[in-house]
Amino acid sequence: MTRLAANLTMMFQELPFLERIDAAAAAGFAAVECVMPYVAPAQSIADRLEANGVAMALFNMPPGDWAAGDRGYAANPARVDEFAVSIDTTIDYAAATGCRTVHLMAGKIPVDADRAQWTATLVANVRRAADTLEPHGISIVLEPINTRVDIPGYFYDTTAAALAVIDEVGRDSVKLLYDIYHMQIMEGDLARTIERLLPQIGHVQLADNPGRNEPGSGEINYPWLLARLDALGYDGWVGCEYKPAGDTVAGLGWATPYLHPIRDGATA
Repeated sequence: MTRLAANLTMMFQELPFLERIDAAAAAGFAAVECVMPYVAPAQSIADRLEANGVAMALFNMPPGDWAAGDRGYAANPARVDEFAVSIDTTIDYAAATGCRTVHLMAGKIPVDADRAQWTATLVANVRRAADTLEPHGISIVLEPINTRVDIPGYFYDTTAAALAVIDEVGRDSVKLLYDIYHMQIMEGDLARTIERLLPQIGHVQLADNPGRNEPGSGEINYPWLLARLDALGYDGWVGCEYKPAGDTVAGLGWATPYLHPIRDGATA
């Protein structure tokens, strides 16, 4: 049965970060995920998760200065030392929150950069992170992100490109983050692609296309696709990394079959 995780970065944005966990639980989500938990102390997040009885399904390793345009930096040869520090930060937050899957962002590569050098840096950094995190029970996922709409210049924008890195890294704890929205833009043929790649998929995220809003707002047949994921035996979390077109809770009609009943008096 599909298990949904509310993406706190995209959903319930009108609330302070910790209160978004409360809102997600009240709306019926059994788990949450986020881009950057580092806006709050790790123990404060852990306490809020425990109070609400929800899990932390995924968060990103420190991706750099988001407001300044960073989208990770693991491939950047000039930021290897910074990346090493980020591994320790990741362990601290994962240990506190019980999160067992983290997204490592490669970053955007300049058009004039030496791609071979950046690839070598990324592979070495992912190996270093995997070898450090795996003894703590933490897996890493790498996500191909579309370069047409959302992040021009991102290091890998197709499943083949991300899997080439994963294969070169050669660690069982490093898998693919399959974001349905991004891959609909870059590749399409979603059902066949997911079926073929399922053994290498460590996490799934969703949004509809175009617009990156909730399922039912665009071209993707999510009732069929989520049922297909179930039939294929995927038992991980599906992160709702979409921008609600309006009020978050009001737009959750599509998710009713997958959520616990919304609590009486709950607001978002």
